[in-house]
Amino acid sequence: MAGTTKVSMICTKGTLDWGYPPFILGSTAVALGKEVSMFFTFYGLNLLLKDTSKLRVSPAGNPAMPMKLPFGPDWLQKINWAPKLPNIFMNNMPGFEKFATDMMLKSTQKHGVASIEELREICQEMEVKFLACQMTVELFGYDHSDFIDGVEFVGASTFFDESSNEGTMSLYL
Repeated sequence: MAGTTKVSMICTKGTLDWGYPPFILGSTAVALGKEVSMFFTFYGLNLLLKDTSKLRVSPAGNPAMPMKLPFGPDWLQKINWAPKLPNIFMNNMPGFEKFATDMMLKSTQKHGVASIEELREICQEMEVKFLACQMTVELFGYDHSDFIDGVEFVGASTFFDESSNEGTMSLYL
């Protein structure tokens, strides 16, 4: 990251498992002395909502998702169930999305990983810019009051302004 003074991210994913990378990378970049802006659009807007209780882990299209149980005897917790359960089974089994979400939440708690809300708050305390795509806000029928405080509602051109400077690293998440 030599020569990089700024990190600009496009955040398009709005599931529980995809909520972690932007906030972890954003807070890490600030800790390394970088200025950080995060442009949330489409499903990524879910990460900026006041109520994140509906964030889920979707096994659909995610065949690499490790499936280890966060409970039970050690030998059972070490089994990676993903290669043993065909993706079509995980996608079509009623209740599997809730099961996968509960497993992820239990695993993050067990390993002391901060919640999405905590990571988001840390980023705000570190002055990471949260930019929400106004067009997508309107498209999805959100009100500005649905979002946490501190979000700037901007057009897509703002991302280019944020990311076009020399020394800026752009990430698509």
